[in-house]
Amino acid sequence: MGQIEIKLGGFGGQGIILAGYIIGKAAAIFDKKNATLTQSYGPESRGGACSAKIIVSDDEIDYPEVLYPNVLIVMSKEAYLKFSPDLIKDGTLLYDDDLVENNIKIDKSVSAYAIPATRMAEDLGEKIVANIIMLGFFAAIMAVVTKRSLEEAIKTSIPKGTEELNLMAFQKGFEYGRKLVKLQSDVKS
Repeated sequence: MGQIEIKLGGFGGQGIILAGYIIGKAAAIFDKKNATLTQSYGPESRGGACSAKIIVSDDEIDYPEVLYPNVLIVMSKEAYLKFSPDLIKDGTLLYDDDLVENNIKIDKSVSAYAIPATRMAEDLGEKIVANIIMLGFFAAIMAVVTKRSLEEAIKTSIPKGTEELNLMAFQKGFEYGRKLVKLQSDVKS
């Protein structure tokens, strides 16, 4: 695998920092890899820009800051506009197409995958689990951490009593991603 740099972006209240924490925990504790997490957010408690940056590696990590992510996960148009220039050539973009309009210009060298995470979360009755849907989508598209490790990290990182809802959200995102990958594979063949 080498070293993978991941940046998540959105606005405060979407659970961006929690999603980054879950990826790092899944990698370090459950998949026994090396991982770092750095985070940043505006002074507002809700609605301000925020990001989580994770490095996952089989080897030691020399520098903990993500400079040029291989993977960019965005859950707002503002995050896309701010962070997409940093995504490496041939990188992977995962985005919530409910909040990142489809008329964005995506570099042709980037593999882009969209999911209506916010709408799917609303269908589950809890908009707050859009970040967990995005984690399921991430697990289906990328082979950075295992599905099982993400499920374990979710169960041990969320409030007690919400495990069933969060795991259902994760599974919905995962299934959506698997169908999308299969569909794109069928189109290419």
